[in-house]
This record gives sequence, structure tokens and C-alpha cells, in this order.
Amino acid sequence: MKKELWIFCFACCIVLSKGWAFADNRPPNIVYIMSDELAYYELSHMGHPHLLTPNIDRLASEGIRFTQGLAGSCVCAPTRAVLMTGKHSGHTSIRVNGGGTPLRREEETIASMLKAKGYATGGFGKWGCGGRGSTGVPEKHGFDVFFGYYDQVHAHSFYPAYIIRNSEEVLLPGNVGGRSGQTYSHYIIFEAAKQFIRDHAREPFFCYLPITPPHGMYDIPQSDPSWSLFRDKPWPKEARSYAAMVHMVDRHVGEVLALLQELNLDEKTLLFFCGDNGGQDRFKDAAHPRGFFGPNVNPQTGVAFRGSKGNLYEGGLRIPMMVRWPGKIEPGRVSDLLWYFPDVLPTVAEVTGATAPAGIDGLSILPELIGETAAGRPQEKHDYLYWEFKTQRALRMDNWKAIQRKADLAWELYDLDRDISESNDIAEQNPKVLARIIAYASEAHTPAREGTFADTTDHEKDRQAKWGLSRRQQK
Repeated sequence: MKKELWIFCFACCIVLSKGWAFADNRPPNIVYIMSDELAYYELSHMGHPHLLTPNIDRLASEGIRFTQGLAGSCVCAPTRAVLMTGKHSGHTSIRVNGGGTPLRREEETIASMLKAKGYATGGFGKWGCGGRGSTGVPEKHGFDVFFGYYDQVHAHSFYPAYIIRNSEEVLLPGNVGGRSGQTYSHYIIFEAAKQFIRDHAREPFFCYLPITPPHGMYDIPQSDPSWSLFRDKPWPKEARSYAAMVHMVDRHVGEVLALLQELNLDEKTLLFFCGDNGGQDRFKDAAHPRGFFGPNVNPQTGVAFRGSKGNLYEGGLRIPMMVRWPGKIEPGRVSDLLWYFPDVLPTVAEVTGATAPAGIDGLSILPELIGETAAGRPQEKHDYLYWEFKTQRALRMDNWKAIQRKADLAWELYDLDRDISESNDIAEQNPKVLARIIAYASEAHTPAREGTFADTTDHEKDRQAKWGLSRRQQK
């Protein structure tokens, strides 16, 4: 009996060393849902008084919620490049936000890593890492299928004449671009994602859902059940639409959870949910100087993150982040582990037994997810986290956060444990800390090497499709 037990334990160790697998020797599925610009405080479990997110709240209660999960960048395209490649923005090929700047042909992604492991790989939503005709299109970076928008300007409209599947146009009936039409693109994209899960229920899959709502033009069909919850609110029209779009996102998160349960995949699926960058202070007026819904303001205390989308203060980087894996992640946990988008790729690699590419900047957070005992090792921590965007650079070292807004300006320094609003620059009082941070920042930066376009014709067509034939009508 002892011998049999020893053999069993030894076999388990072998399995764990190569990734998590189940009785059928199948590694876990990965579902990654990223809602475009949904902010840290725009969730009902954070105490928001107006926005309703019961299914996202369920993720927090059934999994782990992170208080210091940080985006890869403060804007759309760079943050997606960081997520996909596991490199921080001092090393990525995409550091601008033009919409179609491509990954280099040879760059590996989460999808290419998992495809080599035998996973079915599908993406549904907004890509942002290379327009049509470039080296960065998703089907060249590990995706069996990517359906939605390649260019982020195209993605501003929910009623374009077409969307893209593997660089081919898919017509949307009754649409000409702009803010109205017959076919709401998000519905089509989301249904395709659910069908992908159904089609690959018997094999390991990676379903990447970088969905566009609630970003873009704030449009939702009046027939949508979420609109009925907000249409009569005494708010500006776009604020009502935005609230309905947030609820629609939440409703669709619930549909994903229901589908996994229906297919008996719940315990075989590691599911991430997050925003893509910090909140935008949208719909501002005199009564709401930080935006109508206060995306960067704690609704319970009134304490605010400084800045918002587009800069490297906490308002541009702090995002909602939850991870759920029934039977593996203890439900209802709240973690203050400091981590960011580069850490997703190595975490997925460790969970699945895939081989992470060389040269990444991330660290696996598996021990924090499932516990150090189950993981068989302690949780590693970063010496520093690094970001750059345009003229801005920022670096986080434990509780210290340093920002240089322009190359000719001095670095600012904040102690986030005492000053989450980054209101008291203490650089002069802490020269040794700042010197160490500046040295790290110098080490972290290498010049960007972008991918290339063979032909920009289709890419430019996609950008024009935001309005298509309807721009004059919509103005």
C-alpha cells in the first residue's frame, strides 16, 4: 500500500511539473475576458451606486480579486501588446496608440505558445496589435481564428458595414458605419466566442475575449434588456447608454459562466476578467469633475486615483482584475499582490505546461492563485514594474511609484501606501530611493522595433469603416 501511494504521489509531481492536468490528461482551458476601459471602481462590488455588475461580482466572490492588478499601459494598443507578449512597454514593439502598429513577425504570444501545446486558439473582439496587411495580424501570431476588429479606430463603431475574420471581411447586414444600423457587432462577436467554446469543448482551448464595450461610441440597441434598466434615469443620454453597456458586459460574463457549467468545463477552466487600461473620466460636468460615474474615485470614501487613461498615474493603470478556477482558487479572496499584464503569459505557461518564450518580463502568479503549497513554491515578486508611453515613464518598486512626465522634467516620487492619490511628491526627501528607481528605468528601456506593413490598403479601409458611408448623415 505504501509503495502504491508513493507511486501515485510521484506521478502527481510529474504532472504538476509539466502543468496542471485532469483525469483525462487534459490541461485546463484558458478564458481571458478583457472589457475595454471598464474601470476599477465601475463595479457594484466596489460600492458603485449606479452601475450594476452582479456576474462580475460573482467572479470576485467565487475567485480571487486583486487590488493591485495593473495594466500593461495606459492606452489600448500598447497594453494589448504587453498582455500578449509578456514583455513590459520598455521592450515591446508597440508603444504608440495609432491603432494598427504591428507586432513583429517573429514575436511570440500567449496564443502561439498555447497553439504549440496543442490548444485550439480563438480571439473575439478588438486586436489592436497589427492592422490588415501587416506582420502583426493575429492569425500570424498563434490564433486559429480571430473575429472582430483588427484596428481600434474601426472598433469605435458598433455598426460598421463589416468586421474581420482572419483578415477577411464579414459583412454586417443593414450597416453602413457610424452610430446606427441593423446588426450590432458585439452580439455577433460574442456569439462566435460562445460557439468557439462549444466547438472545442472536448479539447483544451484558449478563448481570448478582448470585447469592445463599453468603449467606443456609446451605443446599445434599445431592444437590449440592459437598456431598459437605465433608459428612464435622469442622466445624460450617453451616461445612460454607458451604464447599459456595462450591464450588458456583465450579462455576457454570466453567459460565459453558464456555458462552462453546461459543458461541464467549470473546474477545467481558468478564467480571467479585467479592464484594459485605467478609467476615462467621461461625461464630466461641474457636478462631476472626475466623470459622471467617477471611474477613478472610490465611491465609498471619495479618495481618488490621480490621472486617468492616457497617463501613467494610478488612474491610467489601475484596473479591475479577477481570476476564477473552481476547486483550485479559494473563493472570496482579496489579494494585494503587486502584478501586471506581463505576468499573464508566464502564469498561463505554468498552468498549462507550455514553454514560455525567452526574454519576457513577467513572473508567474500561480502560487498566489492557488496557494504556495499547491504550487510547490513561494510566490516570486518583481524588483520593479515598468511602463513608458510617449514622453512618459513610470516605475513601481514595492510601495514606491516614480513618474517622469517628460524627458526634460524631474522625476516625481510617491509612497502609495500613504498617498494613493499621488498628491505629495517626496522625491527630494528620498534621493537614494529615487536614484535606485532611475537606474532601474534606464535598464528597462530599449528602443522600439515595430513590425511592418506589406500593404496598408485594407488597414486604411478598416479605419474609414468606423463611419463608412454614414459620416455625413451622423454628424
